[in-house]
Amino acid sequence: MSATLIALAVMLALIALEVPIAVAMLVTGVVGCLSVLGWSPTLFMVGETAFSTVNNYSLTVVPLFILMGNLINEADISRELYRATYRFVGHLRGGLAIATVLACAGFAAICGSSLATSAAMTRVAYPEMKRYGYSDALATGCIASAGTLGIMIPPSVALMVYGIMTQTDIGKLFLAGVLPGLLGALLYVGAVMVYTWRHPESGPAGERSTWTERWHSLRGIGSVALLFGLVIGGIYGGWFTPTEAAGIGTAGAFAMVMARGRLTRKLLAQVLRETAVTTTSLFFILIGALVLSKYITISGFTPWLGGVFQGLDLSAMQFLLIICGMYLVLGCFLESMSMLLLTLPIVFPLVVSYGIDPIWFGVLIVTLIEVALITPPVGMNVYMMASQIPSVPLNVVFRGASAFVAADVIRLGILLAVPAIALWLPSIT
Repeated sequence: MSATLIALAVMLALIALEVPIAVAMLVTGVVGCLSVLGWSPTLFMVGETAFSTVNNYSLTVVPLFILMGNLINEADISRELYRATYRFVGHLRGGLAIATVLACAGFAAICGSSLATSAAMTRVAYPEMKRYGYSDALATGCIASAGTLGIMIPPSVALMVYGIMTQTDIGKLFLAGVLPGLLGALLYVGAVMVYTWRHPESGPAGERSTWTERWHSLRGIGSVALLFGLVIGGIYGGWFTPTEAAGIGTAGAFAMVMARGRLTRKLLAQVLRETAVTTTSLFFILIGALVLSKYITISGFTPWLGGVFQGLDLSAMQFLLIICGMYLVLGCFLESMSMLLLTLPIVFPLVVSYGIDPIWFGVLIVTLIEVALITPPVGMNVYMMASQIPSVPLNVVFRGASAFVAADVIRLGILLAVPAIALWLPSIT
């Protein structure tokens, strides 16, 4: 086992030296397999893994949902969602921040990406919050944190990748993410209320809207509700598979962009290019993770590690607490999706050996990834905010996000104590 441990240490050293994580995992996996299998079997295994990954029909769900999210991002849906939620809660103290959380939850339901959700809401919500005198910490921290809902509320790219890596039903994973995502939004609203209670000057109330204005604002988000209902309702009702739902959702998003008169050749080329780049990067990381996983399997590392944990005589809950601590620490240093793909080949077999439900564990892992997106020093949502609003120092965004990290820790505790929050919807399909 010492050779495997050395290989994993070398891989982490490569990542620390800023070698792309896909390359680090692939090199480690290939060299490890060479040491065990030799040249011919290793080259065949690497080629077969790359071909089968790219040629896998079920994986077409990934680029389709990414394309759907990119199209939605260009349809200006975020502005309509924010306008509608603002009409209902904008008059409360911290109301614009609450509206941002609710709009992010709505946008997440048709996007699937945390970065895209945060980027879209930054353009819409930040100027409004500044206009009403909101502090930079609350405004930026709220947007960066609420944007993480994009990878929990379905359709979620993170849940898709988890399902593919672990052979878990993606449709059930999507259903499992609904209630924890809504719980996260509710706790974020609570975080805003607590923050503005302690610092009233940071989130003054906005203007009160009439009920006529409120009902009128709902017209603009009807297409969002229809698209979400079509995609998730279709999966839930068994009308079509997740892959078919992705295709239908993409077609619906395309129609929404056309209906709003925003579709141009330049925009279409840009959206397709962004989708291709994101999908290629994700597939490259996925191939590296699968090759590394095969090396870990043939080296016997997983049974050895399982024996170590069994020797410690830990309960399932104690094991989960250790895993949660590990992910919270790793999230401070690794990018979220890379962290997921890097650790699953090692962690998931142990999860199975403890009899932990893989659907519930998937929701738990994505929740941990959400925390990683807003914790220093590598909080991707925070860095995205800083790039879009360079006038706000990075430490201010992290400080604003700290209240929402506390809300996420509470959500983790609730999910650990009440697994039914994630498992109820999948159990009734």
